[in-house]
Amino acid sequence: MSDARETWYRVGAVAELRAAAPVAVTAGGHHIAVFLYDGQLRAISNRCNHKGGPLADGRVRGEFVMCPWHAWEYSVITGRGPEGYDEEQVPVYAIEERADGGVYVRTPPTMPRHLIVHKPSRLLEEHPKPPGAPVRVLGLSTTGMDDGNPRYSTSDALLDEALAHAAAAGADTQCIRLRELSFRHCEGNYSKAARACTWPCAITERDMTDQLTPVYEGLVHWADVVLIATPIRWGSASSLYFKMAERLNCVQNQVTISNRVLIHHKVAAFIITGGQDNIQAVAGSMLTFWSELGFVFPPFPFIAHSRGWDAEDMQNNVRQVRMSQGLREASHELADRAIHTWRMVDRNRGADQPMERAGRKANPVADTMATPDG
Repeated sequence: MSDARETWYRVGAVAELRAAAPVAVTAGGHHIAVFLYDGQLRAISNRCNHKGGPLADGRVRGEFVMCPWHAWEYSVITGRGPEGYDEEQVPVYAIEERADGGVYVRTPPTMPRHLIVHKPSRLLEEHPKPPGAPVRVLGLSTTGMDDGNPRYSTSDALLDEALAHAAAAGADTQCIRLRELSFRHCEGNYSKAARACTWPCAITERDMTDQLTPVYEGLVHWADVVLIATPIRWGSASSLYFKMAERLNCVQNQVTISNRVLIHHKVAAFIITGGQDNIQAVAGSMLTFWSELGFVFPPFPFIAHSRGWDAEDMQNNVRQVRMSQGLREASHELADRAIHTWRMVDRNRGADQPMERAGRKANPVADTMATPDG
């Protein structure tokens, strides 16, 4: 517990702090960020209200500093957020430059921390599946498309075949096409700090226009089986696939940082097509990534089609897939294998031990809030 008596602490020399600002200091157990604004030193808490991010490491724009973890903003003068968010406040401290050449900060703060209780994200709520509900199969299309010059997508075609077959067999199905969603890149947020990559994704928390929420909802809460379809592009999965995968870091990080597994009892399988070869490498990369999220796989977990490295004639790839009864049947069988595997997993889920990642221990402070003393 902090001392309620007013106490001044010397936190550094004037010249040094002015040159170093913004800079983090401590005073009487309080974690303080010192800024230079409009020629004057200012002092607010160094801990963001959201997840305790270090405000002294943030970007300063005018009088506001942006938390480097999740972009929450606070005035370095008042400690309040910008207009519309100004009920949220971090502590503000009195700060003085004295004749002895020192900078002094007084505790306790002149303005205390004010935390607003925010409505929890729907992604944090329980989503129980009704008893007796059919297996749920989610298709994820990662094919990009130029709306002005649409084309036939072989990976989409086989994904649609697989979903139609699953629906005909009684499954509840839905398909998400990444090209129809407007969602931000993870760059600037990716693995910035252990506590920076949260669940739900920090980007979705602060950007109401970001449309990746249906993907998070489908993978973590809705689906039992996920079928991911991608073309091969320069020997790799599509660029949209990797854009999504980076954003799924918020799911995988819960395992590596907090030993908290969000994906339970779910099965993934893959559809991979392309004019150029490299199927095994693409499939291997996808198997590794989705296993890191917590998915399991059926025997023979992917189907693929490729005509080799010299097959740059897209129209012939399209013609072959359209004409191939074997590929259509393979997509049906992939869906059947995935659903069968899920039923075996679901049948035995009561016997499962809690899933943990070997060598990792839960981090009890991974999702803690900033302490109220600043």
